[in-house]
Amino acid sequence: MTEPARYEAWYHSGRGAWIGDAEFALMMALLRPRPGATLLDVGSGTGYFSRRFVSAGLCVTGIDPDTEALRYARALGSAEGYAAGTALALPFADEAFDYSAAVTSLCFVDDPARALAEMWRVSRKGVVLGLLNRRSLLYRRKRGIGGYQGARWDTQQEVDWWFESLAPRPVALQRGSAVFLPGGGWPARLLERVLPGRLPWGGFLAVCLFKTL
Repeated sequence: MTEPARYEAWYHSGRGAWIGDAEFALMMALLRPRPGATLLDVGSGTGYFSRRFVSAGLCVTGIDPDTEALRYARALGSAEGYAAGTALALPFADEAFDYSAAVTSLCFVDDPARALAEMWRVSRKGVVLGLLNRRSLLYRRKRGIGGYQGARWDTQQEVDWWFESLAPRPVALQRGSAVFLPGGGWPARLLERVLPGRLPWGGFLAVCLFKTL
């Protein structure tokens, strides 16, 4: 992972803040959790999105294998707590949380279907995934560069394969995308307001699976 302070600082830059806002807004629009719901942030890193979920009224626990990132996240606080662990073997009981989320963290996991199965196991109501979309302008411009180095870029069709072995089967699915023009200038921001999130070409692909409605 990028050095924690540098990673966090990017989300507070003009472009980074705009992208973070667009990604978070899309995930919340799909998930629509009730205030006070519990959520596990898988691959929480510096806790940037953990804190965003907390600001939306959720009770959040973060988990990450990077001890340096965990130390940074704990220093910033606001989440219920942070634990060390991997997405492939979550150290929590079945249905320990209402929801779980993974915001681009599964893009660095070799077996995303197994990680999703673990998230599904520990969630009572649903799971939201934020992924890097291979069918996007962001992929053409940023693959293999900076913080995207080593990341896997997925398509909707490939992500659908991850759902095949989930038990119980999802009762509903919501998806959308954001960050259609990755530059972050005024044309990108204008286009983001005009284009509907259901279009599949944004650099950030969000998928929400529900166990119950």
